[in-house]
Order: sequence, then structure tokens, then C-alpha cells
Amino acid sequence: MGIGRTSLTTVLAISLAACGGGGGSGTPPISGGGGSPTPSPSSSACSLSARQDFVKAVIDEWYLFPTLVDNSVSKSNHTTVQSYIDALVAPARAQSRDRFFTYITSIAEENAFFNSGSSAGFGVRLGYDTNANRVFVIEAFEGAPALPQGIDRGTEITAIGTTTGNLQSVSSLMAAGGPQAVIDALGPSDPGVTRVLRFRPVGGSETTVTLAKADFSLDPVSNRYGAKIIDDAGKKVGYINLRTFIDSADPDLRAAFDNFRQQGVTELIIDFRYNGGGLVRIAELMGDLMGRDKAGQVFSRTTLRASKASENEVDLFGAQPQAISATKIAFIGRGGTASASELVTNSMLPYLGNNMALVGTNTFGKPVGQFGFDKAECDDRLRVVTFRTENRDAQGDYYTGLASVIPNTCQANDDIFVQLGEPGEASIARALAFLRTGTATCTPISGGGPGTASARSAAVPAPERELLQPRYPTPAQHEVPGLF
Repeated sequence: MGIGRTSLTTVLAISLAACGGGGGSGTPPISGGGGSPTPSPSSSACSLSARQDFVKAVIDEWYLFPTLVDNSVSKSNHTTVQSYIDALVAPARAQSRDRFFTYITSIAEENAFFNSGSSAGFGVRLGYDTNANRVFVIEAFEGAPALPQGIDRGTEITAIGTTTGNLQSVSSLMAAGGPQAVIDALGPSDPGVTRVLRFRPVGGSETTVTLAKADFSLDPVSNRYGAKIIDDAGKKVGYINLRTFIDSADPDLRAAFDNFRQQGVTELIIDFRYNGGGLVRIAELMGDLMGRDKAGQVFSRTTLRASKASENEVDLFGAQPQAISATKIAFIGRGGTASASELVTNSMLPYLGNNMALVGTNTFGKPVGQFGFDKAECDDRLRVVTFRTENRDAQGDYYTGLASVIPNTCQANDDIFVQLGEPGEASIARALAFLRTGTATCTPISGGGPGTASARSAAVPAPERELLQPRYPTPAQHEVPGLF
């Protein structure tokens, strides 16, 4: 789709050679990308000091906000690469320009996730009730350990232990150490890690199971509810719930939109409520599939720092045989909706205007993206904020969330006791109402940014749930927030 998809391959590889290691990603992803190997490993090449030098060289050359780097930071004061990164970009963090978007991760683990959704865990997405200190499953993934045990959306996790004899109630964990205590109790994201969980499914009684974490491949579009056509009083509405933007989403999205095309669907509900982002090329594909009538027009703009302006790109809607010409779209979003999800939504705004709305709550606010820079001999991939994304009309500074730029917004609850994809679920029902009658009956979403006092004061009345997320997420958790 569009132009300039691969022009950065060579320049990133050259840049990284000059920095002392690695290869570069071939496209400008929101997150994700590949790498190429460098010379044979040596202990000196992977010393803390060498890895810190690699980080500093890349940030000095590529960081989107060069005036917001603290060059007074001494690497000798930091015992980990990540803490050094955090100190370097602290000025950008203070301005909410880089909220932990620049980080070090594993090449192998990230590639495994972006290629096929591979990760290790129970296969659930968890959220916690901020008022009552309760933890709920807000989504369960097919092919993973939890779902066959009856642990699905709406299940409450009430206690966690390593044996039945040392179970700790979630309420006591939250009272003692907050969400991090629950995260710690669940253990590391490694295959074979076993925990005893006490839980209560929707409409069921409390039970206890011993569950082992295992490798599984996350399906980006659920076979249970991810793509369907909703009959709304005789009108066909296409529904897509995209969990994450990874390569394996490509055939799922094409199949879903081909079905929409064949059945004459032009109105859509795009459910991004927990989608933390992923690959730009999948975001671009999604734009193509919604914009059959827009081929050749501007989908998005990618803008780098001034010294890298020659690498700026414009991506155009491309022609796809499965595409439809969407006339009206309700985008469902929440605080975990970020990055590529926001890119797609923002890119449709100039074309749909009042024929689109944001439904739910405000989104995260990440109008910037990262390239991946590899120091392959150390299995290090440095994700650095290197570009900002804009729509056709150069709109892109939604650092406080999309509610600050989308004129039509509708507050809606996330009813975790109703399965995703069901017309009666609160956010989907509100989205259908917008498609029928517009925003006449909507309460607007606050534009103060997710998690801020103004956003909370204007929140919908149901208990507010936040995604359970470690301070330093795994590659999979970066893109699928709340994944365990």
C-alpha cells in the first residue's frame, strides 16, 4: 500500500553499523520489525558499558525529540540498560512525549510475537477494579491454558498461590502491594510456571485449579467473536475486534472484509478497546480494507526529526481486492487503546468526519512510533521513538488521547460480563446507536487523557478497570496490555 514502505531498510542498517552493531527494520512500524546479525559475539561487545554506548549512539542520531534528551546522565550511575534509557529520555517523559515508549527488549522474543503472536502465559488479559481491589479476566485467548478450564471474559480471580496451602486472596494482595503484588504473585511469563488459581466464572461458583503457563500463539482476530456481521433491525453492520497488529492478522482481516464486501456492508464497528498497537504495515492494510473508494489518497504521514527529514514518508490508500468503501464507522476505544489503533482511527478522520465516532472512553495517546535497532550479538533490540504519525490533514498531536481530536465521542461502559461481539454489550450497543442516529443521545468523552483527574471525573458510572500491566512488560505485553 502506498509509497516508501522499504526505503528505510538501507539507511537504518548503515546507521546501526556506524553505531557499532545490528541491523534495522525494513518498514517504519509503530512497534515491531526485524533485524540482521552482526559479527560474532564477544563478552566485551555485550558488556553493560558497550550496550549503554549502543543505546546512546542510537538515541543521539535518531530520537524524535533531540532537545529532550538529558546528556548530563552518566552511564556509570546505572546498573541496567533500561534505567540508563529512562534517565536519558526523562525530559521527554516529563512532557508526556515518551511514556516508556523507548526501551530495550529481546530480538528473539519480539520476532516470535510479531510473526505469529507467540508468547508464554495462561492466555488471559487481566484488569483490576480500582475501587474494590478486584481482578477480572477481560479477555481469554483460544489455544492457551486458561480457556479450557472455564476461565473466560468476566471471570473473577479471587486468590493466587503456588500451592493450595499458600493461596493469598487478591483483595489482600491488592491491599498490601497494589496491582504489582498481583503481578508478582502470578509469576514470570515462562513456560511451565505453575500457579493455583481460585476463580469465579460469570454465573458460576468459585472453584480452584492448578494451571501451568505454556507457549501459545495469540489469534489476532478471535474465531469466536473477532469478525462478524450484526443484524441491526435489518441493516448489516460489520464488526471487527482486532486484538493486536501482527503479521498473522493479515489473512484474518482480508477474510473478514471480503465477507463484508460480498454482503454489501458499508457501516462498521471497529473494536480496538484493548489494542495496544503493533505493526504499521497491518494498520496500513486495515486502512486499505476500509477505503476502497480512497485508493491513491493520503492515509498517513510519517515524520522524523529534522536531521532525518529526507526519510519522511507519505502512505497512500492502496487497492485491495477484499476492500469495502466504509461510509460510517464507530471505533471502540479505552485507556489501553494505543499506537497503531490510534493511527488507524486518526487517519480515517479527514474522510469520514461526522460519520465516525470514538465510543467508550479516551484512548492512551501515542501519536509517535518506534524503529527497532538491533545489537544482535546480545539479543538486544532497542525500541526508540523516532517518528510521529499524522493524518492527511497533518493532525497528530493527540498526546492526551483521541478524544482531544475526534469531534464525535460517546461514553460507554466496558461490560465484561457480556462476551465481546455481542450486540447487547454496552460499548457495542452504544456503537450501534451511533450508526443509527449519530451522537444525539451520547455523553461526550472527556478529552483530559486516560487516567487523569478530568477523565475520571467524567467517567461512566460503572467501576473503572485498568489493565494489569508490569512496569517492564514482555514484548507481547507491550502490544497486548494486560496479557498473562
